[in-house]
Amino acid sequence: MFERVAVLSDIHGVLPALEAVLAEPDVAAADLIVLTGDIADGPQPVEVLDRLAALGDRALWVGGNGERELVAAHAGHPTSYDVSNWAAAQLREDQVARLAALPPTVTFSVAGLGEVLCCHATPRDDEEMVLVDSRLDRWAEVFAGLPAEVGTVVCGHTHMPFTRLVDRRLVVNPGSVGMPYGGAGAWWALLGPGVQLRRTAYDVDAACARVAAGSGFPDAAAWADEYLRSVHSDVDALTVFGPRDGR
Repeated sequence: MFERVAVLSDIHGVLPALEAVLAEPDVAAADLIVLTGDIADGPQPVEVLDRLAALGDRALWVGGNGERELVAAHAGHPTSYDVSNWAAAQLREDQVARLAALPPTVTFSVAGLGEVLCCHATPRDDEEMVLVDSRLDRWAEVFAGLPAEVGTVVCGHTHMPFTRLVDRRLVVNPGSVGMPYGGAGAWWALLGPGVQLRRTAYDVDAACARVAAGSGFPDAAAWADEYLRSVHSDVDALTVFGPRDGR
């Protein structure tokens, strides 16, 4: 059983944001750092993967749709996202192999929370949508078949942090480290004995300049300006994503 677990989701290949979170005292002191998918599909994929690999056994990796798409694009099956296709071409073979082998879910025990399941989008699918205001029967649908002892589910994918109860089960979305919707900064969560949603502030201007200068992605400057500055609000994201949860 772990006392403190830091959860980082949707890093999207943004090294300055990742470094800012890893420098947080509570992350540095955590027993475990869990990565809940969409780790490298962004402008600094190789650098982000190498930085996370250096964490060794302290990091527990989960695969998301981003990892699946990077592996496919590297094999010659491009996605609809230019940055993902570019990122896939940068990866070393050992990095591709690691992403291809990632599990879709992990389960572990946290003091004060009990059994915690981490996934990217939902426990059964790496890209379906559930949101803070999704209806209860939608949650029942995506949680069908979960062991009763799993009392907390951590999911990412939608880049907006929240916690809510769903029929006595706690659901946590840590938000996004590298592509936040609703406010600049790197969003993450700390588990144990309760749940804290955290935001790490960092110098966004300097980070945008660093990404633009250091990435070979042709649109790196525009990409950083759009996503690191959180141009898209949570209202924008909910408007787009809402219909995808079947409402």
